[in-house]
Amino acid sequence: MTAAGIPFADLHLHDDAPAVRAAIDRVVGRGWFVLGPEVEAFEREFASASGATEAVGVGTGTDAISLLLRALGIGPGDEVITSPLSAAYTALAVIMAGARPVFADIDDHRLTMDPLAVAAAVTPRTAAILPVHLYGQPADMEALVAVAARHGIAVVEDCCQAHLSTCGGRPVGTFGAGGAFSFYPTKNLGALGDGGAVVTGDAALAARLRRLRNGGQRTRYHHEEFGVNSRLDELQAAVLRERLARLPAWTSARRMLAARYRRALAASPVRVPPEADAGHVYHLFPVRSADRDRLRAHLASRGIETLVHYPVPVPRQPALGAARPAECPVCDRACAELVSLPLHPALPPAAVDEVARAVGDFPTRR
Repeated sequence: MTAAGIPFADLHLHDDAPAVRAAIDRVVGRGWFVLGPEVEAFEREFASASGATEAVGVGTGTDAISLLLRALGIGPGDEVITSPLSAAYTALAVIMAGARPVFADIDDHRLTMDPLAVAAAVTPRTAAILPVHLYGQPADMEALVAVAARHGIAVVEDCCQAHLSTCGGRPVGTFGAGGAFSFYPTKNLGALGDGGAVVTGDAALAARLRRLRNGGQRTRYHHEEFGVNSRLDELQAAVLRERLARLPAWTSARRMLAARYRRALAASPVRVPPEADAGHVYHLFPVRSADRDRLRAHLASRGIETLVHYPVPVPRQPALGAARPAECPVCDRACAELVSLPLHPALPPAAVDEVARAVGDFPTRR
């Protein structure tokens, strides 16, 4: 809490400050800034933490999705089924790969893709299913993998909000061909700028990803295929290595705060989406209200900052087919009701109590 109230997030250095500054000094002192020992070490460490054998660092989480699709040979003429409730970057990454995003409505319980809607969306052009582990809640991977297996199509996971999340005890990102992660500063594992990674158990796929991220080069100045310039840099990798060591404790703190919210909001005028799997890592803590805008104004009057993730369904974005949007009524309702409350590892438990009291005081309309 601050004199100004309760901000939504806090991106300042905290218990990691000495280690982060030492990591930066280490890289600057070495004088090696791109594709060096810090990236190599982080890739090994992140793969291990994620339950995978390979990790490939790239420039952003968006690039992680796009390059993973390309590495699988997915591109023009292909369709990729994904969620209408996500940051638009998920679908934009599909377009970057040359494929077409197809949207399957969400399950009102999990807020992730409904496997029945996914099955109904499969066509002869479907090349992959791209579930989003939204807000840190894992999608129903057992059911989605079963749909993919029936049709012989790939599974690529958007894990950008789900570092260390598990589904049925199994790490997200390990159910299909690979998983894409973001290290944007607000993520559970955040860098001091942009960054991303792909995890996979396929060494050949990882080798191709390493070529694609580096201009299609196998060796310097020999470009074997069309690639891009999307490399996780040494400074970010060094920072991420230090923060990765703290991520289990930070995840435990998120879960503790989320449990506190759940208890405190049990009798409140908002609906709290259920925890569908114990592997939830609570990147965000959304609640639902039919009077969201008035609720946000009420909380703002108490000095509590909130955000909306996400106000516009992805298929209704002007850049993504808004002229003929996919019909996703469950997502449409959710986007009109969801509001994210403050939750991050540095948030004091007393702040959760204050937010919950303010929500409980919200005067609902008769």
